[in-house]
Amino acid sequence: MRLVKLGVASTNPTVGAVRSNTDALLALAAAMAAEEVTVGCFPEQSLGGYPPEDLVQWRAFVAAQRAELERFAAATASHRTVFVLGLTIGVDGALFNVAAVVHGGRILGLVPKEKLPTYNVFYEARTFSRGAPYLALEAEGVPLGDQLFGFDFGVLAVEVCEDAWSPDGPMRRRCFSGAELVVNISASPYRVGVVGTRREMLATRSADNQATLVYVNRVGGQDGLVFDGGGYVFQNGRRVLEAPRFREGFATCIVDLDRTRRLRVENTTWRSDWEAFQRTGRPVPVRRSEAPTAERSALPYPVAPGESFFLPPAESPPSPREEVLDDLLEALTLGVVDYYRKSRAFRSIGVALSGGRDSMLTLLVAWLAAKRVAGGDDVAAVLTAFYMPTRFSAAGTRGAAQTICREIGVPLRVVPIEDAFERETEAARAMLAGAEPDAVTLQNIQARIRAARMWNWANTAGALFLQTGDMSEKAVGYTTVGGDLEGALSVIANVPKTVVVALLEHLHARYGFEGIRECLATEPGPELAAEQAAEAELMPFPVLDACLYLYAGEKLAPAEVARALAAAFPGEDEARLRQWAERFAGMFSRSIFKWVQSPLALHVGTLDLDRERALQVPVVEWDEWAG
Repeated sequence: MRLVKLGVASTNPTVGAVRSNTDALLALAAAMAAEEVTVGCFPEQSLGGYPPEDLVQWRAFVAAQRAELERFAAATASHRTVFVLGLTIGVDGALFNVAAVVHGGRILGLVPKEKLPTYNVFYEARTFSRGAPYLALEAEGVPLGDQLFGFDFGVLAVEVCEDAWSPDGPMRRRCFSGAELVVNISASPYRVGVVGTRREMLATRSADNQATLVYVNRVGGQDGLVFDGGGYVFQNGRRVLEAPRFREGFATCIVDLDRTRRLRVENTTWRSDWEAFQRTGRPVPVRRSEAPTAERSALPYPVAPGESFFLPPAESPPSPREEVLDDLLEALTLGVVDYYRKSRAFRSIGVALSGGRDSMLTLLVAWLAAKRVAGGDDVAAVLTAFYMPTRFSAAGTRGAAQTICREIGVPLRVVPIEDAFERETEAARAMLAGAEPDAVTLQNIQARIRAARMWNWANTAGALFLQTGDMSEKAVGYTTVGGDLEGALSVIANVPKTVVVALLEHLHARYGFEGIRECLATEPGPELAAEQAAEAELMPFPVLDACLYLYAGEKLAPAEVARALAAAFPGEDEARLRQWAERFAGMFSRSIFKWVQSPLALHVGTLDLDRERALQVPVVEWDEWAG
């Protein structure tokens, strides 16, 4: 047996906080060393924070990371654990996103990331240079490049995040060159559905390369991104460890590397590929370390969970839908918590509450975040809600707002805006030389008064003003620039309306809040005009969300969207579905100028409306191409 104990540590770094980030790593490193962990793994860019974006263009920022790496190495000199961690390293005119291997007080080597993502929320190729097969450079006396590391337990390969997402990544040549243990350090943002995809991909890479694969992910929020943390260990395709997500700390497991070697011998397909590589390929060099690693003689053999080596333990798996909703709530909450904490700009949180679905969900996410910020149930000192009615505000939504605030212990301040609405309407008439403002302008006046008052309060209170709009209405411009589109952070701007409702139902099932039931019993609408109903003015929300998915997500033309809608809604009139598809496309195109002005939003889906990070479409564009 060749037993090794592997440590998977999720940390929550802040970009630029190099000393604080390193202190957190050192605390976990000491804890892992005390548990005789053989290899301790930290996330990508765990020293400088991720994503650093253009901050890496400041030489002092890069130099500070190198200094902290030296400090980490010196502080862990007495530990026998091998550590893998991530940072930015500069060599001449190039910057590399690297995994560093540290042992016994020495930085043994730096391995650069080869696959630099430049899609969706990623822009790494803008600032980083790619690693390459057999690259051999030197960074201030430390070898940087394509290399393996030999220890008394075996040969270790390290790589960074996206390198594992492609089957032609560096893992294959490194395993053919002798690596049996591969560590992938990652900073992979959460998005709905990514967990299953990530798990299957890593299992496949481990099986394809007949290797023991360790994956570690960072946790926490950074600007609009949310990272779910956790990690995995797969041995030759079989899952050995799944570390807890959405929390800091580390998990460990023990594997027998002789099992990986034995399975390679048994697998004739892998062996024949290895033989071909030996004939035509070039082996990756192995950098040997003579220093002893953590004591392994007392490690117990890893036994199967449950009572049988042949059967998995009997468990009731959670509903996939419930699992997604739980994760989504956790991601939204973590995003608010870390934005509040890490920005160091706020003393409290505020929400303009209408009693409708969007502001209700935003309030509940803020409540969950405030409980963490306050360190308990005293959220009143952190979170305040405001209700600003006019003549159009309905009794049902007002009652829902009052009920939910009473149930969760959040103060609700009622500040009517009817008089201000009259004054601003008269001012608009004066600016129009006596002409009457149109109906939409009258609605927008109310929304803008509410936003201005929230900003005025937030300025003095030092508060994080949360914007409450959802993704579906944002996509079609059913929102007011300078009004309900305002805020310092947009919590649910990438959550479609149907998902908003599903999350509220999920929260009602969990907590039983009467305020949620009262909210869901009301007709959805902005309450800016008499008897205003959102679905009547737009289209049914399930159809609207389907259009959003098909047009903006799947990039279908309006005629193709209509065809897909006919399959999704067989009971609907096809002519009406065509009208809705065409209407959506037109509204979407004409509303881009609005949503590019919206506040920073939390990214939680595979489709996000954020021109800076996700869906990069021109603000000025005609849809003549759509037919």
